[in-house]
Amino acid sequence: MIGPPAPRRSAPGGGLAVLVVVTVLAALAGPHAQAVRGLLAGGRAAIVAPAIRTPAPRAARAVAFALAQRGKPYQWGAEGPGAFDCSGLTWAAWRAAGVTIPRTAAGQLTSLPHIPGRLQPGDLLIYRSRGPSRRHVAMVVGPGRMVEALGRGIPIRSTSLRPGYLGAVRPGGGR
Repeated sequence: MIGPPAPRRSAPGGGLAVLVVVTVLAALAGPHAQAVRGLLAGGRAAIVAPAIRTPAPRAARAVAFALAQRGKPYQWGAEGPGAFDCSGLTWAAWRAAGVTIPRTAAGQLTSLPHIPGRLQPGDLLIYRSRGPSRRHVAMVVGPGRMVEALGRGIPIRSTSLRPGYLGAVRPGGGR
């Protein structure tokens, strides 16, 4: 006699996978929640992508230059082309875009226009550091991202924005 089939067991980790998928979907849908609510309620709200400011032409050139340096070595005092320090990278990037800025992170912080509001690609973030100049600078390259030459032994890299910067400045007046 054949008995009833054995109950099926979910695969190990299956619940975690579902949780991850639901979390990702919620994060992606978050900016569109109001429009989705309108659609579900029978409204005709359109789903529109969140606004991401297109960088100004000079800022776009500076960002492209900085990103093209990823993987090159850090060297204190270097201005390229084979290696950079943090401010050498931002200085060279803006120079490639046709904008002259101070060479050091401290000079960039004190001489360039400060940003009171939303960050844009090309903006510079100045942090405290333990290095010789006591300052570190990185360039905003997109929403939540920056490129930096952090220090000895760490190649130039793109990474997430870090909180706690001393100031944000905008070379070229946003042009």
